[in-house]
Amino acid sequence: MADFGATDTEAFRKEAREWLEANFPPSLRKEPDMTIEQMEGGVKPTADADLWRKRIGEKGWGTPTWPKEYGGGGLSTAEARVLAEEMTKIGARNPIVGMGPGMFGHTLLEYGSEAQKLRHFPPITRGELRWCQGFSEPGSGSDLASLSTKAEDKGDHYLVNGQKIWTSGAQYADWCFCLVRTDPKAKKHEGISFLLIDMHSPGVLARPIKMISGASGQCETFFTDVVVPKENLMGQLNGGWAIAKRLLQHERNGMGNRSGAPARQADNLVDLAKQYVGVDEAGRLADSDLRGRLTQFKMDEQAFRQTVRRAAAEARGNNSPSATTSIMKNVSMKSMQDRSEIMLEIMGTQGLGWDGEGFEKDELSTVRGWLAGKAGSIYGGSQEIQNNIITKRILGLPETTGQG
Repeated sequence: MADFGATDTEAFRKEAREWLEANFPPSLRKEPDMTIEQMEGGVKPTADADLWRKRIGEKGWGTPTWPKEYGGGGLSTAEARVLAEEMTKIGARNPIVGMGPGMFGHTLLEYGSEAQKLRHFPPITRGELRWCQGFSEPGSGSDLASLSTKAEDKGDHYLVNGQKIWTSGAQYADWCFCLVRTDPKAKKHEGISFLLIDMHSPGVLARPIKMISGASGQCETFFTDVVVPKENLMGQLNGGWAIAKRLLQHERNGMGNRSGAPARQADNLVDLAKQYVGVDEAGRLADSDLRGRLTQFKMDEQAFRQTVRRAAAEARGNNSPSATTSIMKNVSMKSMQDRSEIMLEIMGTQGLGWDGEGFEKDELSTVRGWLAGKAGSIYGGSQEIQNNIITKRILGLPETTGQG
């Protein structure tokens, strides 16, 4: 039986609760979840939000399990879970977000040189610089290894030329972790390297793409004769594919592990339904069918949260993700999409507004969030790609040959 981390964490819980009460600005307690553009730097934070970022960054609790010597909190997995629970109770969200702490930092711990760690970790843990991901290209999506952006060896630097697409937050990013082809003669998986590119370098152009939700969080990014110092190569030359696969596991792990969020989201749906649908004489939701589906949603979310906790416990302190992140990613994204569908149904026509009078701010954001969420089963590796990974690496099923 898995140990769910029922260790003596009460002393730390008291410490966390007292620190949060003293440092979390009360004005942020009713703030809604961050939008994609907020997370990627497209919205200027309020004074209190910036203060909160600085305080938790200095404490290291924005990246709670990262080593203290690099600016992290140095907490155990159990302590990090307690911190997340206490933050949820007080209505606090982690402001140290984005691809730096969510994806790149974990990979930097495993593959970065000491010089790269000392240079890049501090601004990531303090939320001072933003990162973007240069993986997909117009002709290389699911078949990522067919990428053609090249980096030519020029002695003391690489010269990068090519195009990336769906580069989230590139127009706001300071740095890009990028896959480039450094050996065009090698097999496609073997000639790829992992470069760190300063987005303020001459020759870098990020062009935002207008999405169906109305936001422009994605970009097409162009590199034209961009000079990248040799020390910005992470890992071995032509060894970037292994790093990329590891980073994608961390991405899916972050997308699948919504610690503390499921229960809060399910409860919020019930409150929302009471507001828009109303209650009967017994105080229950007036729509009995909706009551049943909300109950099922809440059960599914609770089961998912327990599964996340079990997976973390069975890892026995190993924070490195595995192929099971593909399962978590698919389940998590479906849950979020289901939630958006239910929210639209609850709000009725009030949840379909795009702009103009007659709609509250939260109502206007509902339909945009629903549309934006459709991409959740595509980015980070499509649902079909995750199913392939699950089939081969977890279930151990043989590949089909396509012959009857």
